[in-house]
This record gives sequence, structure tokens and C-alpha cells, in this order.
Amino acid sequence: MKKPSYIQLIKHLKEEILLSRYTAAKLVNKEILILYFKVGKVLVEKIEVAGYGAKVIENISNDLQANLPGLRGFSATNLKYMKQFYENYSFIQISQSPTDEFKSSSETQIRQSPTDESFSVSKAISKPINKKNTPILTNDFFANFFSISFSHHYKIISNTANWNERLFYINHSAQNQWTVKTLEHHLETNFYKSKGKMMNNFKQQLPKKIQERAIQAFRDEYILDFINIQDPNEIDERIIEQSIVNNIKQFLLSLGKEFAFMGNQYRLSVGDEEFFIDLLFYHRGLQCLIAFELKSGKFKPEYGGKMSFYLNVLNKQIKLPAENPSIGVILCKQKNNTVVEYSFTDSTKPIGVGTYKLTDKIPQKLKKYLPTTEDLINIVNEPTIEYVVTKK
Repeated sequence: MKKPSYIQLIKHLKEEILLSRYTAAKLVNKEILILYFKVGKVLVEKIEVAGYGAKVIENISNDLQANLPGLRGFSATNLKYMKQFYENYSFIQISQSPTDEFKSSSETQIRQSPTDESFSVSKAISKPINKKNTPILTNDFFANFFSISFSHHYKIISNTANWNERLFYINHSAQNQWTVKTLEHHLETNFYKSKGKMMNNFKQQLPKKIQERAIQAFRDEYILDFINIQDPNEIDERIIEQSIVNNIKQFLLSLGKEFAFMGNQYRLSVGDEEFFIDLLFYHRGLQCLIAFELKSGKFKPEYGGKMSFYLNVLNKQIKLPAENPSIGVILCKQKNNTVVEYSFTDSTKPIGVGTYKLTDKIPQKLKKYLPTTEDLINIVNEPTIEYVVTKK
């Protein structure tokens, strides 16, 4: 027989779910997040106080679904995620209108707890955040916080180690309308640490009004994991270029929402000669052309001279009068930052140098279906069996 307090817990959670359903005929994203936050809060406060066993969440999930036939989204796994969701954002308090506790979501107020000055991170990270980094909650924060899905939040919680990093991914997911898959890509490629780190001379060669924005528009390393290759060490620029063109949507997502693709092997005519830029983009925010050159090896100083030539031609022939100076980006397999820095010393054109990384890794979920190296060796070394068919 179940404890009376446990029965009250199930009743409490059932009421929270039903009351949230009454708030809106169809749960919108904000209502879902508030509901999950409340459920997580109840689980943290009630379970820990009551001292239930390890399998209590599985029992809660089963009993909730028994009490609410057809209920979705409250599996044991999801309940654990909700608990972690609350644990990570417990510094937020949700209070309702004193006259009508569940009147409408528009009357739900969010505020920072005056007593809770710590920020608890995911158990998967287990790195406490210094009290000096206690988040300051603003209207913009809540607008972004409630505009991304619960799946977004869990991915961010599970893969970030500090508040600034977490806030970065919340804001970018909301502002750039990243899908969960796009967010996963940026988390895997460590977008937070690589953004704005590309070697460049933008502060010296761009108008002051766009210098910082231009720096933040690029990253030090781009992961081109959509390129299918046999040997990442034996690949030329044209294969990379064509793969980017074939997967231009994915490449644009990795660049950012303000990039527009203008073409590959973009033709420039100078006198009676023709020259071709690997990839040409336009950046709406910077209001300028962006030329990309792809190199399969290590950065060489002469690459900067060729890019300066391209930018000269773009500025004179393609750039509109109201647009800002064109920017060049050279993507190489490797680079030496000291060599890059010396290459920019006398350059009068805004150029950045980054690297790209191709992945030849087999997805983890597929590895179990493939033979190991030892298996293949054994197959090769097995003795050949010959079959002779004789006529009767």
C-alpha cells in the first residue's frame, strides 16, 4: 500500500498538468516550459524530503499515465529531464496573480529569487558556477528563454559548463531560430569558444562602425561534417567547394543567418583575363560582399596577396556605392598564427584566416553494426575454400 504522502504527490502533479491544460487548449511552448519547471520543482522538493527510493520516478510516471490516460511527454526519462531543468534554473521563481492563481499565462510573472544567489549546473557537467557569475535576468533573457523548446534547453544544459556559455546558446538558438539539430552541431563544434576568434585585420582595415560585428561574424574553425570523404588527407579544394555547394543550406547555417549565397567559381573579368572566386556571399548585417577561398593545405603568405587582388576587383566592379568594403576569408586545413599575423602587416584589405575540419568518424550508433579492424584482418587471412562441381 502506497504512503498517503506519495498519493498526495501524484494528486499534486495531476492537478498541475490539468491546470496547465486549462490555461490553453493547446499547450504553447511557454506553457510547456512553465509546466515542466513546476513539475521539476515538485519532484525536487517532494522526493528529496520524503526520501523515496531510486525507482520512484518510474512509479510516478506510471501512476500519472494511469490517472491521465493518453498522457504524453511524462515518461520516466522526461521526468528526470524536468527535474534537472528545475535544478539548473531554480534561481527563477514563478508566481501567479494573487486573485487567480492559474488565470492565464500572461499573468504569470517570472522573477529572480532574492535569496538564491547560486546557479546549479547539470550533474553531467558538475562544475559549480562562481557566485560572481550569478545571472542577471532581463526581459530579453525571458523572451529568448521561453521561445526555444524544452529539447533545446536540455541539450544546452547537458553540454555547457558555465552561465555565459549557456546564455550564449539560449540567445543564439532563439535569435537565429536554430533547430535542435543545428544547436547540436554548434555545441559539438564548440561555437561558443570559436566564434570571433578567427585571425584577421578587421580593426585596422574596416570602418569602425562594423569592426566588432565583422569579428563576431566568423569563427576560428569550421566543421564541414557534411562532406563525405574516403581520406581527409587526400582531398583538393574543388571537392570541398563542390561539397559545400551541394550542401549550401547546412553551410549557411554554420555561417549564420545573415549570410546570403551569391555563387561558386564567381567570375571576375580583368582586362582580357578571367579569375574565379571559390565562394562568394553577401552579409546583410555588415552590408558587404564576403569572398571565401578554400585551401587544402597549410596557410601560405601568398594566399593573402591573391585575396587582396580579388577584393580590389570586387570593390571596383561588384560592390554598390552604399555598401561597405568587401571582406576576404581564407579557409585552410592548417595555419600558423604567427605567419598569418606577419602576412597582414602591410595589407590594406580586410582579410581573415580560419581553418576547417573534415570528419571521417563513423557515427557511434552505427559502429556496433560494422566489423572491427581485427575482424577484417581475420577475414582476409582465412583460408580459401574451393568448391568443385562435377557433372553426374
